[in-house]
Amino acid sequence: MSRIFNFSAGPAMLPAEVLQQAKDEMLDWHGSGMSVMEMSHRGKDFLSIAEAAEADLRQLLAIPDNYKVLFLQGGASAQFSLIPMNLLGGKPGLIDFVNTGAWSKKAIQAAKNYADVHVVASSEDDNFNSIPAQDSWQRSDKAAYLHLTANETIGGVEFHTTPDSDVPLVADMSSNILSRPVDVSRFGLIYAGAQKNIGPAGLTLVIIRDDLIGEAHPATPDVFRYSVMADTDSMSNTPPTYGWYLAGLVFKWLLAQGGLDAMEARNVRKAGKLYDAIDSSDFYANPVAKDARSRMNVPFTLADGALDKEFLAGAAEAGLTSLKGHRSVGGMRASIYNAMPEEGVDALIAYMRDFEQRRG
Repeated sequence: MSRIFNFSAGPAMLPAEVLQQAKDEMLDWHGSGMSVMEMSHRGKDFLSIAEAAEADLRQLLAIPDNYKVLFLQGGASAQFSLIPMNLLGGKPGLIDFVNTGAWSKKAIQAAKNYADVHVVASSEDDNFNSIPAQDSWQRSDKAAYLHLTANETIGGVEFHTTPDSDVPLVADMSSNILSRPVDVSRFGLIYAGAQKNIGPAGLTLVIIRDDLIGEAHPATPDVFRYSVMADTDSMSNTPPTYGWYLAGLVFKWLLAQGGLDAMEARNVRKAGKLYDAIDSSDFYANPVAKDARSRMNVPFTLADGALDKEFLAGAAEAGLTSLKGHRSVGGMRASIYNAMPEEGVDALIAYMRDFEQRRG
């Protein structure tokens, strides 16, 4: 079978080495005679897997001791509601939001069920193709926290610096977590769905500062109460054990690559190549302001949209899959997360140039 490069926004590629190890351990994990999928989450074998995964994640992100790491279910979208339910405790409150695209808007809409919402800044006027300058943000005096989406998967917009904040900073990092070093201590809470840079769909990470783990809204289920999950090491109920295991393998793979400094250098190089290919062409275009371009999700359009289907069909024949842009924006989108090898980006650029020569 020929090599396929999967540019899906998520579920996305996993490192080939991780998949090979999972294959080798599928029927018998380390001589246990069991697959990880068959293990009790309270047995010593799985507990060792869980403990190693958390330790490796803490090392990768240099997570301070006064932060808890929760391995949850429900996806990042569930956190749009669970964060205000856990941080506001059911009391009247105000939340500040930066609106930079589709996922910001979804988080804002969900939060309105639990609190007053104030949008401190929005790039909607320019079709979410930029990050609003921080000196223009109209922050509230009494906000419980400030929420931002670190990387907008659909629009291809990314924060490249961490904003200063006098209130806890909450960030959805679903699509750029572990792609570069992050100073966790500048955030009150970080959350991320796994299916882009961590592992398979079904697992969600929450990294939360201890002082923010308080009394949740009375309607919050125990399995979504941060205090309960922190007290039970994320095992108040049966966790997504296989996803947790695979995430642990990805964490070890990242450490073996040299950690997040090495991954950032690789991601900068990959994204730079692709953006250079787009910018040097009159046939392709990217609408995002250069200082806000995502390293993870690269949208682009063809000069003639009537050629989109032909472009996608030819790409699939060349082993380049899942390049169709999100239905809300159209065009193309290449998601080049950690697991996308540089070889895949090179193959995409070569195909783009060939297509332009033939059809441009």
